[in-house]
Amino acid sequence: MTSERVRVGAVADLHYTRDAKGSLQPLFEYASYATDVLLLAGDLTDFGLPEEAQVLARDVTAFVRVPVVAVLGNHDYETGHEAEVTAILRGAGVHVLDGDACEVKGIGFAGAKGFAGGFGRATLEPWGEATVKQFVREAVDEALKLERALARLRTSTRIALLHYAPVRGTVEGEPPEILAFLGCSRLEEPINRLPVTAVIHGHAHRGSSEGRTAAGIPVHNVSLPLLRRLHPDAAPLRVLEFPLPGASNGEVGASHPLAQAAG
Repeated sequence: MTSERVRVGAVADLHYTRDAKGSLQPLFEYASYATDVLLLAGDLTDFGLPEEAQVLARDVTAFVRVPVVAVLGNHDYETGHEAEVTAILRGAGVHVLDGDACEVKGIGFAGAKGFAGGFGRATLEPWGEATVKQFVREAVDEALKLERALARLRTSTRIALLHYAPVRGTVEGEPPEILAFLGCSRLEEPINRLPVTAVIHGHAHRGSSEGRTAAGIPVHNVSLPLLRRLHPDAAPLRVLEFPLPGASNGEVGASHPLAQAAG
């Protein structure tokens, strides 16, 4: 942490497997000196298996020297062990958020997984079959989780951490047929209504890195495959800087280019 700035690093879609031990050691070690807080925006495991979470937890414990805040992604729910995955990661000191919030280094973080459903006028509506209504209900529930989490924050800088995208802009580049499954505008509603400084999400491996909500709030897609493709010679980590509470210099949420990976 600089004298008046907090460096927030973010990455998503780690997809840890049973055999992934040490695979992200360079990234985690880089984050430990290049950032003050590390955000993990979902799909932390490949199949949501406790064994995969244990490998990630051991690597976080061994290689990360800054606080870690995370949300789960759809892959972490695949086998129905999301509660155990969460417990394992929390046991390693990770702040896993699911409709709740935390404060680290004076920055407030509100987290939820989010859900699919489409964007803008193409957002799925709860009409017709019960299955469609249940699908939309899940999206609404995730938006309400995010709203409750944001409402708990009292910090001047507030970051919304999601897995699914709240805007179409950061999923552009994916096949048009799947855009509705990568996020939902229902997540954008509480972000625009409550004071949010920036939004972090993953999930869209082939999407776009930058977008904005209708209210102009910056949205960052930090999917690991996307960062690797856009910056093949740099550490696959998005680093944002925010002023400490009471600091007056600099632009809130100024983004620094990815630094060259050491070695």
